[in-house]
Amino acid sequence: MAIALDAMGSDRAPRPEIEGAIQAARHHGVHVLLVGPESQVRAELDRHASAAGLPIEIVHASEVITMEDKAAQAVRSKRDSTMRVGLRLVREGRAEGFVTAGNTGAAMASAKMVLGTLPGVDRPALAAVFPTALGTAAILLDVGANVDCSPENLEQFAVMGEIYFRSMFGTRRPRVGLLSIGEEETKGNELTRQAFQLLKQLPLNFVGNVEGRDLYNGQVDVIVADGFVGNVALKISEGVAHLVRSILKETLRATITRQVGYLLSRSAFTDFKKRLDYSEYGGAPLLGLRGVCIVSHGSSNANAIKNAIRVAKEFAEFRVSQKIENEIKAAAQDRIPAKAE
Repeated sequence: MAIALDAMGSDRAPRPEIEGAIQAARHHGVHVLLVGPESQVRAELDRHASAAGLPIEIVHASEVITMEDKAAQAVRSKRDSTMRVGLRLVREGRAEGFVTAGNTGAAMASAKMVLGTLPGVDRPALAAVFPTALGTAAILLDVGANVDCSPENLEQFAVMGEIYFRSMFGTRRPRVGLLSIGEEETKGNELTRQAFQLLKQLPLNFVGNVEGRDLYNGQVDVIVADGFVGNVALKISEGVAHLVRSILKETLRATITRQVGYLLSRSAFTDFKKRLDYSEYGGAPLLGLRGVCIVSHGSSNANAIKNAIRVAKEFAEFRVSQKIENEIKAAAQDRIPAKAE
């Protein structure tokens, strides 16, 4: 399986991308297409003798969309950008998916332009996977692709998120919740109150409103929010996870006795860090596209890139886009009243 990778997306590109591509090709059996300025990408790739013989090739793209670029303008003006070239590889069938750690807005706009959205989907949504206290996984969407949303957008996010979770984690009836400021049906703003009425009519296992504290307790599998709230929740979570790791590490090394205890419990501490490490979960898929597009954090390291490629591979293998298209089409047909005999 071939996965196209934006070699110039992350803050420290192309080093994390090259190292992540090497790890993915070695451990996940993926053919990686590195998309970027050939001379620059080749120079970095040649620094890694371990890449010799691995299924990695370079696809030239002369332009790069930066984090400072205005998404809509850059997508139109930079026609040979790494994003557009990589997504064209997916559209043409030369790659099963595309991964980028670049500008999220530009990735969203480029994907809609090059791949297009599925029938019945107004806006793609970014779905982030994170750990829970029960040792399970949960997803939050949207986490930044759509800052302003309508109730109907949240309804579609709920349907797509439920299908994604069911496909990737094998849960037959995932619990779907709407992120709000209280559990009662009347709580929240106008958007969440209207969305609540739509979601409770869907044939989903809708558990109602959930609060921020419910994101990690394992009592809900799919949490729906608009992109503004979802992104804030995600970034706060990343900051808290970093704070907890830092404080715990500092505390364990404060005295000789604690240092000994730290050495004795190092494997447990390593496992703890791994469970809180966002890089272990790769990137967030853009749900609702005619193809696979995974968006990773701008500060992604090699491990995050490797896992984002793995997510793209699994997303394609489980045919998640096709399942979303089929179920949204079926739901739309169910809403059409039968003609009278």
